[in-house]
Amino acid sequence: MNDFPTHAGAVTLDWLTQRLGESGLCDGRLSAFHWEPIGTGQVGDSVRFHLRYEPGAAGPPTLAAKFSAADATSRGTAAMMGLYAKEVCFYREAAPLLDARVPHVLAAHVSADGSGQVILFEDLGPARAGDQIAGCSIDDARAAIRQAAAIHAGSWRRADLIEADWVRPDPELSARIAAMYPQAQAVFRERYADGLEPEYMALCEELAATPAFFERDNARPQCLVHGDFRLDNMLFDVRGGAEPIAILDWQTVTTGKAMTDIGYFLGCGIGNDLRRAHEDELLDLWLSEMAARGVSLSRAEIDHDYRIGALHGVSTAVFSAAFVERTRRGDANFLSMARGACGLALERESLAALKENA
Repeated sequence: MNDFPTHAGAVTLDWLTQRLGESGLCDGRLSAFHWEPIGTGQVGDSVRFHLRYEPGAAGPPTLAAKFSAADATSRGTAAMMGLYAKEVCFYREAAPLLDARVPHVLAAHVSADGSGQVILFEDLGPARAGDQIAGCSIDDARAAIRQAAAIHAGSWRRADLIEADWVRPDPELSARIAAMYPQAQAVFRERYADGLEPEYMALCEELAATPAFFERDNARPQCLVHGDFRLDNMLFDVRGGAEPIAILDWQTVTTGKAMTDIGYFLGCGIGNDLRRAHEDELLDLWLSEMAARGVSLSRAEIDHDYRIGALHGVSTAVFSAAFVERTRRGDANFLSMARGACGLALERESLAALKENA
């Protein structure tokens, strides 16, 4: 049995009171609480707790929490891929060492089999949730790029972070995902053949038939990579505008090339129209932010990795669509991701770049 709750209905007054006390946020007791669902995640269920205190006690009026998904398909996928364990380890081990704005946690636990999770953290509201389908402004995109540089530069070549056992890519898991990918592409094709542009679907088909993408060598990682760096995993105007942005959902954190996040964000993250208008500006902003943090790179040095990074958006859209709970918003989300990622990958000839290394 877990000694922590893995869904909101299992949370007790005693558990919340103890977490608040251990974090130094309250020296008394809670008298009551209630919760409401928040967010749109499909691999985890998030809630907001509204808190009331006994006389003489004081603390934050709300907290947020993330639990393992109630949906069995999504929860099984997360456990198989180690997503819950990674996120818990990120908040415990990596977040305190980075300058990136992420939620401050009061508790982070995962079950021994990797299928149960709870992360209790500060409520960053009022804030504006990023929306993958609606897109964003250029100011939002700039804020995200600055946070990406904080993640990448803060972990650049740091052995204590990128060589930690909890974050290293698992070759056996990578092989399993590669073996499952053709099935994912078949599901993706069946669902979305009528909704995705033919040239984009053709690129998805070609990627699924290109083993080099799944056999890439990660023996020389540069830094931590968020892995799902897009609008749905960001909050803007945090605490009523006191802070510009915070980055959420660290289930897919790994090590690798920084351009995996940047190609992903500029492709599937913000959509073709905004990316085409501001691509050069945003790449240059990332470079300048990295340089300000002590990591100097040129456009020529990042170009090849950027082209490959666009394909991460394609593969994530395809694989996620097949192996998490299907919802109407999910369908729109995965089509948005695929459309933006495929647009960038075609324009930058990403498959050709991949095959150059094959």
